[in-house]
Amino acid sequence: MCSLVLLVAVAAVRISSRSGLPSLLVYLGIGVAMGQDGIGDIHFNNAQLTQVIGYAALVVILAEGGLGTKWKEIKPVLPAASSLALIGVAVSIGVTAAGAHYLVGLDWRQSLIIGAVVSSTDAAAVFSVLRKIPLPARVTGVLEAESGFNDAPVVILVVAFSAAGPVEHWYALIGVIAMELAIGAAVGLAVGLLGAWALRHVALPASGLYPIAVMAIAVTAYAAGALAHGSGFLAVYLASMVLGNARLPHWPATRGFAEGVGWIAQIGMFVLLGLLVTPHEMGDDIVPALVIGLALTMVARPLSVVVALLPFRVPWPEQTLLSWAGLRGAVPIILATIPMVNEVEGSRRIFNIVFVLVVVYTLIQGPTLPWVARKLRLGDSQEASDLGIESAPLERLRGHLLSVAIPEGSKMHGVEVNELRLPSGAAVTLVVRDGTSFVPLPTTVLRRGDELLVVATDPVRDAAERRLRAVGQGGKLAGWLGTGNGGPSR
Repeated sequence: MCSLVLLVAVAAVRISSRSGLPSLLVYLGIGVAMGQDGIGDIHFNNAQLTQVIGYAALVVILAEGGLGTKWKEIKPVLPAASSLALIGVAVSIGVTAAGAHYLVGLDWRQSLIIGAVVSSTDAAAVFSVLRKIPLPARVTGVLEAESGFNDAPVVILVVAFSAAGPVEHWYALIGVIAMELAIGAAVGLAVGLLGAWALRHVALPASGLYPIAVMAIAVTAYAAGALAHGSGFLAVYLASMVLGNARLPHWPATRGFAEGVGWIAQIGMFVLLGLLVTPHEMGDDIVPALVIGLALTMVARPLSVVVALLPFRVPWPEQTLLSWAGLRGAVPIILATIPMVNEVEGSRRIFNIVFVLVVVYTLIQGPTLPWVARKLRLGDSQEASDLGIESAPLERLRGHLLSVAIPEGSKMHGVEVNELRLPSGAAVTLVVRDGTSFVPLPTTVLRRGDELLVVATDPVRDAAERRLRAVGQGGKLAGWLGTGNGGPSR
């Protein structure tokens, strides 16, 4: 049955990519169809197991997202993303909780729990949707970093609101959040830097070991952060981001492995959440969910964006898109299991409201996001495509074999081999074009779609890769005209 579910889910990705329907809704639908109200008639109500598996899946998803996050894109927007993940979450919780209390009639504890649960944007939803839309790097960077950062404070708040006793000292809670975030950030950066150094200096005997090692290091960051009483979620995201920007050996293979594991985590998590749902019990919770979702989408999220980004002077079109792109997904539904495990009064209703809210508003926001971006004239960003470079260490020769793929849009198209100006100790040894391999001359003109094999000695490996990426972004004059890294070295 599990293999059939995976096959159906893989086929569903094809359908969802063509229709614009977020794949997470398809996975949830598979789970609901297998549940007690569907054709599968599987009775599953273990909220604690769902929470544990959901946390594990979220660790993998955050690791995959961090590995694909480019530091050069999020570095300029890091303060803005951090503000959204902290100040924005606080504003969103307050406004959403007020709406749930005054418009729906929930008590303040239930309202605060719902406000905290739905204030976290979902990393899986954001990563999967944004990478299909050509948005400006600043907008993409803010959204990706926010979704990676805001899980940590939200988890702390949901646990606090779901505890047996009331939260007496708010200043103490703020201090706990600050301390856990600081510990998680320190642990994540330390594990990521140490892991990247080790992988770059220890030549493993098989290329397939590198992806396993990278994912193991990422999960170790989560474990170390949690054991140190810090935010494990922030630790795994930062460690993965460090690894993803460290130019590790066999990087395309590692990236593909991480994506595959991430897909499995998403599929399993969403299907399990769908199984936990009992659709026939949701009738009375549909209208409250729509009202709370409307308050969140139209008031809380835009207001949180405006307040959090006030010091950064972000243009209004970008703020509008950031408001509409606050996608929810599995994370709020997983967090809604915390009150169920803690046996909070009305916890089942909280779960049902969150589930309906996520499904309905993801169904609205996800497919319309490209349309909104085009209307705001933010969806036509044309940037030179980055090169795909894979490095295989040549241990005995103390060198590296770089495999370079020239994509569509790369400015390396039309550049002669001698115009690459690689550092001494690096040379293009082979070109693969249209299935045919040949040894290039210095005057050979490179084309889009070519694959190059570049041999570089260990001391100049990093310089050679920087130079190749600079030419891919800035053309043959990169370095001379201040474009990219790697000036003339010959």
